[in-house]
Amino acid sequence: RANVLESGGGSVQTGDSLTLTCAVSGYSEGAHCMGWFRHLPGSKKFEGVAVIDKDGRISYTDSVKGRFTLFKANGENRLTLQVNNLEPEDPAMYDCAGNAVWLRCEGTVRPDLEVSPADFGYWGQGTQVTVSS
Repeated sequence: RANVLESGGGSVQTGDSLTLTCAVSGYSEGAHCMGWFRHLPGSKKFEGVAVIDKDGRISYTDSVKGRFTLFKANGENRLTLQVNNLEPEDPAMYDCAGNAVWLRCEGTVRPDLEVSPADFGYWGQGTQVTVSS
C-alpha cells in the first residue's frame, strides 16, 4: 500500500508563490505516471494540473502553463510543484496521485477529461491552497 506525503499548501495572496511537495513510498520502485491534481472541497470533480510519465515527459493543463513547473527527483518517486503567480481560480485541494500501469498520462490534464481517484494506484490526502485578493 502506497504511503503519500504531501506538503506545501497554505493561504497566500493573488500573485504569490508556493512550493508543493509529494513523496511516495511503498508503491512502484520504478518511474511511473504521477502528478498533481486538484479539486474543490466537497466536489467530486477532479482536474489534472501537471503530470510526468515514466519516460519523463511532463504535461500541464492549459490554465497553469507558464505559471506552474513540475520537477521530479531522478530515481525517486518525489515530486515538486512550483506554483507561481497564483490566481483566484487556483484555490483547491491539491492531490498527488499516480498509476504504474499507464505508459503515458498526458491525457489526464486535458480540461475536457474528468479524472477519478478510482483510476489511480494511489491518491494522497491533499494539501490545501487558498488564495485571497
